Amino acid sequence: MCGLIGKIETVEGGREELAGILSSITSMPGCLSYIVAEDVSDSKGLWVTEVWETAEAHGASLDLPEVQAAMARGRSLIAAFDTRVETRPLGGVGLA
Repeated sequence: MCGLIGKIETVEGGREELAGILSSITSMPGCLSYIVAEDVSDSKGLWVTEVWETAEAHGASLDLPEVQAAMARGRSLIAAFDTRVETRPLGGVGLA
């Protein structure tokens, strides 16, 4: 498995709209978990936590039309990409 945890800093007032765009992605082959969450201590921060069957599945997802469209719609709402961590999920609730 491959895991990614990333923080996105949105433009002022853009967090809710970007969260909606990212949350609207419904089908990514090989994706076991994709969670978009507000940072409770940063009014412009969003965290995206992902678990993938493989790193290759994640890479392939970036070429999906639905993902490309979401990236195009959300690009202007992103001020910066902050923290990015790659993990190796070992298990847990919801993961086999």
